[in-house]
Formats: sequence, structure tokens, C-alpha cells
Amino acid sequence: MRFAYGTNGFGDHRLTDALGVIADLGYDGVALTIDSNHLDPYGPDLARELSRTAARLAALGLRTVIETGGRYVLDPRRKHRPTLLDPAGDAERRIDLLCRAVWIGAELGAEAVSFWSGAAPAGLAAEAAWDRLVKGIEPVLAEADRYRIPLGFEPEPGMFVETIAGFEELRDRLGRPGRFGLTLDIGHCRCLEPDPVPECVRRAGPYLVNVQIEDMRRGVHEHLEFGDGEIDFPPVLAALAATGYRGLVGVELPRHGHAAPAVAERSLRFLRGALGGAGGA
Repeated sequence: MRFAYGTNGFGDHRLTDALGVIADLGYDGVALTIDSNHLDPYGPDLARELSRTAARLAALGLRTVIETGGRYVLDPRRKHRPTLLDPAGDAERRIDLLCRAVWIGAELGAEAVSFWSGAAPAGLAAEAAWDRLVKGIEPVLAEADRYRIPLGFEPEPGMFVETIAGFEELRDRLGRPGRFGLTLDIGHCRCLEPDPVPECVRRAGPYLVNVQIEDMRRGVHEHLEFGDGEIDFPPVLAALAATGYRGLVGVELPRHGHAAPAVAERSLRFLRGALGGAGGA
């Protein structure tokens, strides 16, 4: 099992320094959030930064997935906006970002590009929201096909699509495209899914292209260090191994940047211990 760490948990570090710390700790990869301070997708020197980042990843032996959840990358005043569910003129900005992310992922040899639906605007009917979401994803799928890179759709608490069941419905509405997979956040399973976390992993198994991991409590969407929440991790990792998933398992602790090196070290030590408790998986 290959563990990664999210660069959104190293927000106080330069990207090149963050990659060095993550590699030195023994991680196999990074979940790289493209954002204003880390590989700005709208930066004037993006091509040069991409070349440098690709070389840095290769030198460190790190694999990567691209994450697109930067809080203010599109709007300095509105967190995570606009979304694919906003009116067409605004949604086009999110579509552009996701298409850029696919290109960036291809340039870096990423294993997947991850994204979510966003929250539905107040008063928007469910069927209209589904229609906007499907129409917004279709051009991103076209780019994914062009660059031959998988998309990982992440159900996110509080957003229009927040459960595995919602992902399955979206996949059906899109016509079950081959490059449309699932990003499963283990903590989210504990937060709001009706089934036990290992059962969620088994259900998600056929679709998995990306996995995020952290601890969490029931009903509270707060990313916690391992041991601070309610998840029993050895059965979860055993279930994940049993699915045959071989992608990255990325620690996502975006609010722990103040102590990122220490948190990342503790996280990897915990996961390796939990993996041993799962029989080596």
C-alpha cells in the first residue's frame, strides 16, 4: 500500500520544500492541491513551474494525484466558488480550472485528478442541479480522454453529491464513462455514510482511483489526526487491500499546516502500524 501526504497540509511551506519533507519522511507520493501558493494554475510562470515540479517529483521518487479543492483559487471572497452548479457563466470558470487540472496532471504524470460537485445554490431544484453537474463534467471528461488520465469524483459532506450513492447516481447519469472514477475519503465515510467504514470501502472498490485518509467523528466534518477520531483503521486498510486498489492513499489534514512535518511523521508511523495490524495488507 502506497501512502501519500496532501500538500494542502503544508500551506506554510514552499512547494519544493514540502515535497522534500514528504519524501524524506518516507511517503510514496503527494496529493498536490493546485492553488495560489502551490503551483498556481493561473500563474504567469505556470509552464516553468510545472517543469520544475515534474523534475522535483522525479528526483524524489514521488508519485502524485492532483487535487482541486483550493479554497479561494477562483474567488478571493467566496470559499470554493464558483462551482459546477452555479449558473453557466460562473460554472465555466470551474470547468476551466478542472480542464487545466487535467492538463497539469498529464504534465506531471499524475495518477488521477480529483474534484467534487460543490454545494447547490439556494433554491435550485435537484433535477436542475443534476443537469448542471452533468453538463459541467462532460467537457472535463473530454479532456481526461484526450490526456488519458482518470478523474476521481469525491463525495463531500455538505455538497450536492456527498455520498457514495450520490456518486453512483452521477456515474449513471453520465453514462458510466470509463475514466470517471471515485475519490473516497475515509473520514467522510465515518462522518455521514450509513454503513460501517469497511463496508463503504468494499462498496467503493470497483470505482476507486484515489483515496484520502484521516480520522473523523460521526456527524462532524472535521479532519482529525489519527487516533483523535472514531475510526478503527486496521479493518479499513484490510478492506481497502481486499478491493485490489493499488493507487495512492493520501493523508488529508489541511488545517494542520502549523505543525506539518511533525504531523506528517506521526501520520505515516500510525498508518504503517495500522497496516501491520491489518496483516500487512
